[in-house]
Amino acid sequence: MTDAPDAPDALKDELLAVALEAADRAGALLRDGRPADLGVAATKTSPIDVVTEMDIAAEKLITGFLAERRPHDALLGEEGASTEGTSGVRWVIDPIDGTVNYLYGLPSWAVSIAAEIDGEAVVGVVAAPMRGETYRAVRGRGAFEGERRLRCRPAPVFSQALIGTGFGYLTARRAAQAEVVRALLPEVRDIRRGGSAAIDLCDVACGRLDGYYERGLNPWDYAAGALIAHESGALTGGRRPEDPASGELTIAAAPGLYEPLQARLEELGAWHD
Repeated sequence: MTDAPDAPDALKDELLAVALEAADRAGALLRDGRPADLGVAATKTSPIDVVTEMDIAAEKLITGFLAERRPHDALLGEEGASTEGTSGVRWVIDPIDGTVNYLYGLPSWAVSIAAEIDGEAVVGVVAAPMRGETYRAVRGRGAFEGERRLRCRPAPVFSQALIGTGFGYLTARRAAQAEVVRALLPEVRDIRRGGSAAIDLCDVACGRLDGYYERGLNPWDYAAGALIAHESGALTGGRRPEDPASGELTIAAAPGLYEPLQARLEELGAWHD
């Protein structure tokens, strides 16, 4: 992750406060308002890439709040929110990261909100209500959960690394990702698939995972979580050492593990279907 042009501390403080309140409000709505008969409202890239009515309601809540508090900012949201702004700030929003988990009543889902300046995240908030945890980071100030400063786990030897990943929704991509896992699994301690990229990135920041990689993410999947991982001391990026995290490939791991993980994923072709 590269450094964005520095922003005034007062602006960073304001953006963090707004992101925290928006994530808290949306998280409460999703936790307390989930209907017992929740169903699929729509599908996107494939029949298993689902949207629920609560995704739509949470994004509407977040975008309405941001429009009230920061009316001149741009917005990019997973469920269709996209507006141009004039302030130089853009909000990148995933109202439910881990929608399939949410649909099934599994606890690993989160609200992810990042604020970008000139295309680089300067504030990231990931609220995981069923964990009772909210992760946050401001560029250059570290990453936190509550009052606890987050530190990524020191790099283990590659064979002892616990690696998180995720899978796309298109059949050909899933088949290619399965081949990467098949090759990688015997080489590491184990592999986890939690179902929320934002939480996986925060788990790297917390030391609950040694590393994480995934192909096919969108900006709203990783914008906040990658900043939180970066501010915990992890390295974050993409396919090549000079690449940022992207839909081609997103990687996060402690220095010393990141480099061999990135190199092995390159050998395995994890960046293409």
